[in-house]
Amino acid sequence: MSTSTAKPLRLLLGFDYGSKQIGVAVGQVVTGQARELCVLKAQNGVPDWQKVEALIREWQPDALVVGLPLNMDGSPSEMSERAEKFARRLHGRFNLPVHTHDERLTTFEAKGQRLAQGQRGGYRDNPVDALAAALLLQGWLEQHL
Repeated sequence: MSTSTAKPLRLLLGFDYGSKQIGVAVGQVVTGQARELCVLKAQNGVPDWQKVEALIREWQPDALVVGLPLNMDGSPSEMSERAEKFARRLHGRFNLPVHTHDERLTTFEAKGQRLAQGQRGGYRDNPVDALAAALLLQGWLEQHL
């Protein structure tokens, strides 16, 4: 009989961290699927923490996943250090498990998907950050399930 108190993963929120915008996605372990949720504005990488808290209260995730923007050779970048700091702050504020996941090329892939859907530039009105968050969360689910 297992006496593990670890809560089983059912629902996750994924974050595509950026200095001006943070994409958010939701993923379900049962289906192994992730989808876009929203984009949060950020000031120099700092989100409106009340909006983050509202999302966590609404979705009640079992864990969070933050994209880690590594250099193409796999080495850490300045942004990956900032994303790790964001991940630590999420954990400290909400006391949820926080995982990081290599997000190389997710923004590039998200822009490609939007182009395939007929969007030409204009990412200010229809940013790809939430789609990038869904792609990185999908990658985490595929790697860990």
